[in-house]
Amino acid sequence: MHPMLNTAIKAARRASTIINRASFDIDRVQISEKQNNDFVTEVDRAAEAAIIEVLTTAYPDHAILAEESGASKNLHDENENVWIIDPLDGTTNFIHGFPQYSISIALQQKGIITQAVIYDPTRNELFTASKGAGAFLNDKRIRVTKLDKIADALIGTGFSGRDMSKIDEYMEMYKIMTQKCQGLRRPGSAALDLAYVAMGRLDGFFEKGLAPWDIAAGSLIVTEAGGIVGTFAGESDYLYKGDVLAGTPKVFGQMVNALQSFAK
Repeated sequence: MHPMLNTAIKAARRASTIINRASFDIDRVQISEKQNNDFVTEVDRAAEAAIIEVLTTAYPDHAILAEESGASKNLHDENENVWIIDPLDGTTNFIHGFPQYSISIALQQKGIITQAVIYDPTRNELFTASKGAGAFLNDKRIRVTKLDKIADALIGTGFSGRDMSKIDEYMEMYKIMTQKCQGLRRPGSAALDLAYVAMGRLDGFFEKGLAPWDIAAGSLIVTEAGGIVGTFAGESDYLYKGDVLAGTPKVFGQMVNALQSFAK
């Protein structure tokens, strides 16, 4: 295993200890929603700080791009190594004790994602990939399904509750995909949805308006598992555009045909 991947796994496990401990203390009856959000933000920040500490201790000169703390000062110094981190993807699920959330850590080197970890603390499922070395779930090789017809596909999706101006567009996409595939699911953690495409629990995934830390690790895990990731137009510049399709090679192509009119 690549030493940098090993370090990322160590960081994810450290964060999961913090998240799991906090998950036992969420008493939704006694906590108002505002406090709940503050509490989760606290967990997010503590988990992120733990991840960054592990990574920067091992690689002090590497840059960081993380959901809560943003970009480290050295990010724009033409830094060749950037860790892209989401300490808790699926915060709303976490607040409610709905067990579908994950930790996502990826290493970008010279603009290319080379190492990826997605960890599901509730199921103890560790998804990993190193560029060119395949994708794994708990050390067992994973691959996308051999499915070639979108009509037989189970497809994941998501929609951010933050920006309601795009709800009509999303409902239109939802309607199209519901008619084209066997079933549509909206579990609430994009990183985990991508990991599920990689291991065949889903055959495809689509979502607009994602951040790099939602996509980075999952995109490498999917491609190393034999899947394809792209924009709604089927292009490869999805990481900072944030509009993502992923799937088995055949399903991906059929999703592009169905959704390319929604490309930016």
